[in-house]
Amino acid sequence: MKRCDWSKGMEEYHDTEWGVPLHDDTRLFEFLILDGAQAGLSWSTILKKREGYRKAFDGFNPKKIARYDEDKIKELLKNPEIIRNRLKIESAVKNAQAFLKVQEEFGSFDKYIWSFVGGAPIQNSWKNLEELPAKTRKSEEMSRDLKKRGFNFVGPTICYAFMQAAGIVNDHVTTCFRYEIIRAGR
Repeated sequence: MKRCDWSKGMEEYHDTEWGVPLHDDTRLFEFLILDGAQAGLSWSTILKKREGYRKAFDGFNPKKIARYDEDKIKELLKNPEIIRNRLKIESAVKNAQAFLKVQEEFGSFDKYIWSFVGGAPIQNSWKNLEELPAKTRKSEEMSRDLKKRGFNFVGPTICYAFMQAAGIVNDHVTTCFRYEIIRAGR
């Protein structure tokens, strides 16, 4: 079975999550926070810590995270199950607050985030990993708008990684067994 080359050691994630169109606000928030936490690190590092993040960040409940205070941030900075970076932790709190405002304005974060692609995933057809871009015009547009709304750790490259993970774009290479499954919406 042929997979995307990057998936070595992350086969389960690749085979069941990456690139699957996601429409659940809590899961979208989780991916947004984890992609921000990944900045400067490998995705495999973040995946290994995902359960720790889920516990430490109240199941990625944005209403709870938006209320985190300095005491909670200090507690998180001592937690070895997550990336102990003050800026990334404070970013999660700030992003939770911005996330709630987007939900209020648009009815859901899902409706807002998918509006960047007209509600349907972008279907790419890359033949190999080297063709995949680090960012696109759409991820740049998303980044600008998220920043305008108060989000941070949402540069164009992070936004593109988020788009890939959340299935907003299908970037499985055409030789990967998941490519056609995702393209067909199965």
